[in-house]
Amino acid sequence: MAETATAEPTRRDFLFIATGAVGAVGVAAVAWPFIAQMNPDAATVAAGAPVEVDLTPIAEGQIVKLFWRGKLIFVRHRTAEEIKEAEDVNVASLPDPEADSARVKEGHAQWLVVYGNCTHLGCVPLGNAGAYDGWLCPCHGSVFDTSGRIRQGPAPTNLPIPPYAFVDDTKIQIG
Repeated sequence: MAETATAEPTRRDFLFIATGAVGAVGVAAVAWPFIAQMNPDAATVAAGAPVEVDLTPIAEGQIVKLFWRGKLIFVRHRTAEEIKEAEDVNVASLPDPEADSARVKEGHAQWLVVYGNCTHLGCVPLGNAGAYDGWLCPCHGSVFDTSGRIRQGPAPTNLPIPPYAFVDDTKIQIG
């Protein structure tokens, strides 16, 4: 029987393998920044990315706060009583006249979505507070009703409404 000789690994074989491994790591290290720079930065993504909000866990009468484009947003699940009170207001008596139906999406009157800063100086009003159980700005006394309309105080306009749409009956997309 003939013997087959197997070559022992040599120092040269080790150097070839080690050099190849270091070269592969070096190529990956150089390529990584070039690939990563093609992604938009976090500020760009945060500036315009739409936000989806699941409405299912929001209890009736509850206000949820979230941020979109760095701005505070209030999502309020209004009760039937709050909706009726907001609809029964004489719009002509308001400092910034706007019907409740113009501030909510058709068929979804129980959901009110507004920016969460007072239109006077940008303070954050307290929810479920004030004479109309809407929002009360503790800094200067502006009072908003359950539709986010200014009723008393120095605020010149109603709480603005961000761009939003219903994805389905239990989810909205802001932006």
